[in-house]
Amino acid sequence: MMENIEALSPLRITPTVRALSSALRGKREDVHGSSRGNGDRVFPEPEKLWFKESSAKNLRNRDFLSPTTMLNTLYADGQVPPAVMSRVLSLRGSGVLPVAGGEVMGEGLRVRVDRAAAFRAVLAGGAAEYLKPLSQRHGCVVLNCPALHPKPNTPSPDTMSLGQLRTVLLADHMGALLRRQGFAVSFCPALPEDSDIVNFLRALGIDWPTAPTNWTNEEREEKIQELLENSQYREREMERGRRTSGGGGRKAEEDESEGALRVNLKRVFQEEGLLGYDPSLGTCTVNRDSVSHLAQLDLSTAECTAAMVTALHVTSCQDEFRQQQIAMLWRASGAKHTQRHLVCGPVKTPGSHLTAAQYLQLRRGQMKEASEMKYGDQVEGHTWEDIIKVMTSATVRFELLSTVHTSPVTLDVKREGGVSTKGPRGGVFVMYNCARLHTLFDSYERGVEKGLYPEIPEDSQLDFSALKEEGEWLLLFNYLIPFSELLEQLGQALDSEGGGARVNIKTEQICKFLVSLSKDFSSYYNRVHVLGEPLPHLFNQMFCRLYLLRALRELYHSALDTLNLPPIRQL
Repeated sequence: MMENIEALSPLRITPTVRALSSALRGKREDVHGSSRGNGDRVFPEPEKLWFKESSAKNLRNRDFLSPTTMLNTLYADGQVPPAVMSRVLSLRGSGVLPVAGGEVMGEGLRVRVDRAAAFRAVLAGGAAEYLKPLSQRHGCVVLNCPALHPKPNTPSPDTMSLGQLRTVLLADHMGALLRRQGFAVSFCPALPEDSDIVNFLRALGIDWPTAPTNWTNEEREEKIQELLENSQYREREMERGRRTSGGGGRKAEEDESEGALRVNLKRVFQEEGLLGYDPSLGTCTVNRDSVSHLAQLDLSTAECTAAMVTALHVTSCQDEFRQQQIAMLWRASGAKHTQRHLVCGPVKTPGSHLTAAQYLQLRRGQMKEASEMKYGDQVEGHTWEDIIKVMTSATVRFELLSTVHTSPVTLDVKREGGVSTKGPRGGVFVMYNCARLHTLFDSYERGVEKGLYPEIPEDSQLDFSALKEEGEWLLLFNYLIPFSELLEQLGQALDSEGGGARVNIKTEQICKFLVSLSKDFSSYYNRVHVLGEPLPHLFNQMFCRLYLLRALRELYHSALDTLNLPPIRQL
């Protein structure tokens, strides 16, 4: 049994649920399509037959459950035939978790995983396969952030709104996620090097591309201007004279001066079959800022060598209409790249109005004050400056990225408030618990140097059945095993063909995953003494726990890397 598990691909939740469904449905699983009847009986979809448990309470007696309501749709009186039960209990296959037992109880058919076998399969030889997406994708994605384009001047931290900052952080997060998926990623626009906005973004750990201060994009701008002037969607004087007043466009966008270049954007998305664009786009006057924006996009996509190029415009809800205009102007100029819009809800600060610069300054001051209260005179020097910088960045990122991107974010920006280093409060809590893992392994290494503990042995010498504490299974089953599938799901959103202009990606999930992981790890760490007495009969359990926590430390690093946050190694 063990040899079979180790020879197969890494354990996954989805293949296990599919295999359980197949075992429960029998030959009916081979029928493709939606529910089908057998007489008067209707069979549910495979993915609805089983549920993975996640709460500590339920995981005490089961790992997967097929509810009684599901069993009743499959079998008379919900009685599972012995042959079916035998199939469930002998479950195996690529990526399928090993089954230890199962039974029908009041709530349904519950299945328990062979946990010792699962621990060994995941932890033996390292958990690298569990820290990356299931597959690698190809193509190039240009992440375009309208908030950073000059209008006509380069934006500054003192003029940037919190809503615009949210879009920049989201673009940065998406870039890291998409690179993990295998995409080539570039960012638009390039910013003047050494500008205030570049230094501000670097303080947040954002490495945005730059260009020399005296660099211009004039050649591309002239090319874009010419393409629009010759576009089939350009509105000629005669057509404009026939157009009814208002013309479906927004009057504020009109420029009534003679000779202005106008493009009929409604014709663009209607004639090219592009879905999800605002029907009131109408006719747009082309101005210098628009041409500059398009030239930057043209430059960014020209650098892509992949056959498939997608431009993902990450914009605030206030700027969505304007960005749709830009997207259709680009299309009118002849650009055929796929364009999608990732739209962010507003950021609210009841009782006050803060710019991005003021917000960062407030959070940095609160972080420094909280650190001084906890650690006293230790908080000085370059090391602590770096720690406070990373912790502030973590605070800001978790505050602005932990909410569904289309929903509003409400921030508490009262100056008398503080950024607590205790309690499950987003970024600080996550970074603190990551640091605890590093401290744990530093303590172990010092113990080895003192001769208290031997070096960690090879996994083949360990008996992973020693991992019996419920928190240990919780960490493996809810976090280590599912993480790669979470990464995979986040990368699939751009794959959908024929979708509308907007794309909705569950960008909040990494932050929520890390906060939830930190809560469960903190509970376990506070309850279990990992580095026990240096007694030989206790070493096996200690080493098994160190294997688990070493994998957990790598999980933290992998997840934080998608937020461009370096781990804090000491606190």
